Amino acid sequence: MDTKQTTETVLLAGATGYLGHYIAEELIRQNIPAKIIARRPEKVEYLGGENREIIHAEVTRPETLIGVCEGVTTVISSIGITRQKDGLTYMDVDYQANLNLLNEAKKAGVRKFIYVSAINGDKYRQLKIFQAKEAFVDALKASGLDYTVMRPNGFFSDMRDFLDMAKGGRVYLFGDGHYQMNPIHGEDLAKVCVNAISSEEKEIAVGGPDNLSQNELATLALKAWNKPIKITHLPDWIRRMTIGLVRTFTSSKTYGPIEFFLTLMADDQLAPNYGEHHLEDFFKKEAERMRREK
Repeated sequence: MDTKQTTETVLLAGATGYLGHYIAEELIRQNIPAKIIARRPEKVEYLGGENREIIHAEVTRPETLIGVCEGVTTVISSIGITRQKDGLTYMDVDYQANLNLLNEAKKAGVRKFIYVSAINGDKYRQLKIFQAKEAFVDALKASGLDYTVMRPNGFFSDMRDFLDMAKGGRVYLFGDGHYQMNPIHGEDLAKVCVNAISSEEKEIAVGGPDNLSQNELATLALKAWNKPIKITHLPDWIRRMTIGLVRTFTSSKTYGPIEFFLTLMADDQLAPNYGEHHLEDFFKKEAERMRREK
């Protein structure tokens, strides 16, 4: 057993999310003692066992976090929302909930805080989602704790929008579809997050192993459904007009994810390549699952 395994105790927040459960499983795989906090503990009971404690707490309610960081050396938080719900805003969750956790970590003398933001979040602070995330990054950097900000290039799960569109037999893209991205699977990203415990890097940008243009993403999604390759390219002014309209006529609850998606689709979003999982395989498995669930 290596030194990290005998000296680290991790507090994990966000274990019920797509990435969080992979991080929990990676902590188990590396035999790192962990406290796992959850608003609904029954959803993470399967992660319990030796050296693991399941704690009922709500990051949006600081009074429930009192004492959770005692004996903890590193906090890992993947807390965040893509779509606002339950009356909670991005500032309530991505900023304030993480700040509640950070304040508790400081009181307990935690050594390091690892936070999962997103690629180029510092470049797109004007977006509602990133406004909240980067406000917390600022607070983390000023906290006095050692820290690492993870900047993944989108999750495989975020690419389901392409798959949903392809199910109808055609994918619509803005512009000519040449912009590239390399999304990453949660299991691969979880390894990077856990390995960051012993890393000295302050910010880690990471993407999956395959750099794919939007045209290639659309093609993979259509192939997963065994559909002919039908891609329609829409003028980019429609994308810009759509962003303006949703900002003007809808609430941030509605336009936040639309603004985020449409803005990032208008540029290359590439990060250093990492991992063993390929989006093509993910699309095939997801399409098979969706067929079974009909």
